[in-house]
Amino acid sequence: MPHPLVLQLRFTRSEFIRAAKVSEEDAGKRVMPMNSISWTIGHLAWQEQRYFIYFPTGELAAPEIEEYAFGSPHSTPSAKAMWAAWRKITRVADTWLDSLTVRKLQQMVVRDGKVTNRMYGNLLQRVIYHYWYHIGENMAVRKMLGHSGFGYFVGNIDGKAPYTPEGRKGARGTTVRATLPLSAARPRP
Repeated sequence: MPHPLVLQLRFTRSEFIRAAKVSEEDAGKRVMPMNSISWTIGHLAWQEQRYFIYFPTGELAAPEIEEYAFGSPHSTPSAKAMWAAWRKITRVADTWLDSLTVRKLQQMVVRDGKVTNRMYGNLLQRVIYHYWYHIGENMAVRKMLGHSGFGYFVGNIDGKAPYTPEGRKGARGTTVRATLPLSAARPRP
């Protein structure tokens, strides 16, 4: 069973998909001063690749996505290409994410042979919160483009991502592991 924060990340990804699932044409529109939806897809793929693939392994699943790094210029790339890179990166990242333990989340990240001031658990939280920032931005762009019928901003969090205690003890001292419905396990656009 993945760590509860990983399950929250997966729910957050599913909400990002819901907020960013628009036509190729609308995904490429930039409503100033915000980013285009297609750029945010590439940007979040970049962050997942950096934190969950490059930092732990030194490898890149999709080197072309480095163009959407923090501080990179705004652009309007193909949403189809960005979703393809995002799916590839999240598939590779999921292998590492599924292996996370409390001990690993508390380890400091080592980059270029030097210990940084960030733990893997902090990076996981940063990615989750970063997704929510861009979910809000994407929803604002969609409203400005005239989209409607979004439903609730946060989807079925009670059904798909309920609170899951970390290492809660049940009867006879056994560890209780909460489960999520399979529909929330690995969201894909």
